[in-house]
Amino acid sequence: MNEEKKYSAQECHKKFAIELNNLVWNLLGKKERTHEDNEKMIHAAHASCYHWGEIGEPINLQRGEWMISHVYAILNRQEPALYHAKECMELTEKNKFVDFDLAYAYEAMARAYAATGEKSECEKYMRLAKEAGEKIKGDKDKKIFVGDFESGPWYGMK
Repeated sequence: MNEEKKYSAQECHKKFAIELNNLVWNLLGKKERTHEDNEKMIHAAHASCYHWGEIGEPINLQRGEWMISHVYAILNRQEPALYHAKECMELTEKNKFVDFDLAYAYEAMARAYAATGEKSECEKYMRLAKEAGEKIKGDKDKKIFVGDFESGPWYGMK
């Protein structure tokens, strides 16, 4: 007999947070996305962040806000990209996150400002992101950050 595994609410939140985060990365990696893919990506990013917010640490919420901002910036949805970049930055500052997470918070701000066309703010945060990225301690983390930072779109700002 095949018994169903029962999950606690905590386990469900964690499972959904991880699976939805992975779905977002898979959709971001598609060379060509449909409108439906883009909508699914937006919903999955928000849902993943929600589930991390229920059971995770502040770092999980910060990374969730980064993911939401990133999705909106990639889709050139300026206002929500900037809103969630600011949420990410606020969590970063409040919790004194450094290294990898600080670099990504600056990257979120830079990319969101690139989408809005605010050149001076974009350049300011690009500089801060690059400086923070150079200080990332782990080689693997630094390589991941540089790859993401160098990828587009930057809407003519880079």
